[in-house]
Amino acid sequence: MRSVDELIADGVSGRRVLLRADLNVPLDSDSGAITDDGRIRASLPTISALREAGARVVVAAHLGRPKGEPDPRYSLAPVAARLGELLGTEVPLAADVAGPDATAKVAALADGQVLMLENVRFEAAETGKDDAARGELADRLAGLADLYVDDAFGAVHRKHASVYDVAERLPHAAGRLVARELEVLTRLTESPERPYVVVLGGSKVSDKLGVIEALLPKVDRLLVGGGMTYTFLAAQGHEVGTSLLEADQVDSCRRLLAEAGDRIVLPVDVVCTPEFSADAPTTVLPATEIPADQMSLDIGPKSVELFAEALAGARTVFWNGPMGVFELAPFQGGTRGVAQAVGAIDGLSVVGGGDSAASVRQLGLDEAAYGHISTGGGASLEYLEGRELPGLAVLAD
Repeated sequence: MRSVDELIADGVSGRRVLLRADLNVPLDSDSGAITDDGRIRASLPTISALREAGARVVVAAHLGRPKGEPDPRYSLAPVAARLGELLGTEVPLAADVAGPDATAKVAALADGQVLMLENVRFEAAETGKDDAARGELADRLAGLADLYVDDAFGAVHRKHASVYDVAERLPHAAGRLVARELEVLTRLTESPERPYVVVLGGSKVSDKLGVIEALLPKVDRLLVGGGMTYTFLAAQGHEVGTSLLEADQVDSCRRLLAEAGDRIVLPVDVVCTPEFSADAPTTVLPATEIPADQMSLDIGPKSVELFAEALAGARTVFWNGPMGVFELAPFQGGTRGVAQAVGAIDGLSVVGGGDSAASVRQLGLDEAAYGHISTGGGASLEYLEGRELPGLAVLAD
């Protein structure tokens, strides 16, 4: 797989480079303001390196899930503005993805300038299953550039036009972010320094079942928190009240517990409440004593201590998914405590993207405490499961 630095070494001055970036940032539902610019900042090393080498950079990205047509709620306008602030230069936004306005604005670029295309998912073909339709969009995108760089690790598990089909049409390379993600994930899968502890949270066992099964044979401890906890507790025969429960996954959890023995560690206490609200009363109870009319929305302090002890001697840690509903103040303690324990290890600590990365920033924790904060989310999990990722496979050609 060729790197963007090799591409730069061969000379990119005056050449148009289509850069697929992952700029899918969260926006405030009322104001439309960006609430976490982590993914934009993660794209800066590759964009800056191309600019400094004199490339004419054309950024393609998606935002949210528009229905394959323009939707002002999902315009990349605030992202282009923020990228411009971080780069210290104006980043104009094309009015379309690969149409007349994009073509005209690309033609006007000077060496070292950056243009952002409008949300690629405004084109239905971007995410479509029809190879010919995706190919037509890829042809138009490829027509805007001489070279292609994929730096959107968070999208490499998708066979999308701007991720897969364009790379078949242009000389291509992996950006610095993609290279770093691959380096870290390879260490997690092929040569983790031991003890190796994985912390999995988030809401659904079904989302993490593949990665649990892939990692269990490789880890020394697997700590389970978040909404997944209650399906595991139900598999042990415990009452979980109105907590999140995937009834169709109880048998899978029972099987995993039997296979793993004491390597799967579950919370011993939880924070219960009668309703999903920041103002509702809370009670810390043993995890095996959740009242039938209440729900748990976080792991408790004894669980944080238990998890911190399991993490204390680790040399490699992968953490994906919050321990509770960290967006609500009464249920932040579990995620904060585990995040601090992960950041304190003497070794490689990897925060696995998505809500985990957002929680680190929202809780005001020091990002520098972690060896790597992934932008990957679902792509990271699929890589750890051992699946082939289309966006990486095409770069390897």
